[in-house]
Amino acid sequence: MPKLSAGLLLYRVVDGDVEVLIGHPGGPFWARRDDGAWSIPKGEYTEGEDPWTVAQREFVEEVGKPPPEGPRIELAPVKQPSGKVITAFAIRGDLDITGAVSNTFEMEWPKGSGRIREFPEIDRVGWFSVEQARSKLLKGQRPLLDQLLAALEAGEPGGSRSR
Repeated sequence: MPKLSAGLLLYRVVDGDVEVLIGHPGGPFWARRDDGAWSIPKGEYTEGEDPWTVAQREFVEEVGKPPPEGPRIELAPVKQPSGKVITAFAIRGDLDITGAVSNTFEMEWPKGSGRIREFPEIDRVGWFSVEQARSKLLKGQRPLLDQLLAALEAGEPGGSRSR
């Protein structure tokens, strides 16, 4: 059975352009990577858990702020190159990301040193146009952008026909 992950793709429309909120992973493995490294706020869950509840919880943990309320767009699950399946939801809202802070994780670093260090799961978040986000996001999450744009074109609740 593949690992399951749920996430939230927050979006807003600024001057007719769709922007999305994504995060850069913390820790030493991602420190020098930018393009192709960012992710939607998300986290793993187990069979039987509600993906919507998990997506909201993970957003709070990784951004440090609750997601805006409003109609959600359920995006089709996407399978990652690792085999993990991401269930994502899009919500329209303009969140002030000033002071955003993520939860942390611990790992031995440098490897083999015996030192346990703490790192943020997400070291920064930012608003990006869909075009910018397409180059920033991990390759396996880019189809979520296409799904979001298609839903907005179709006039989904909470959406806009603007790109």
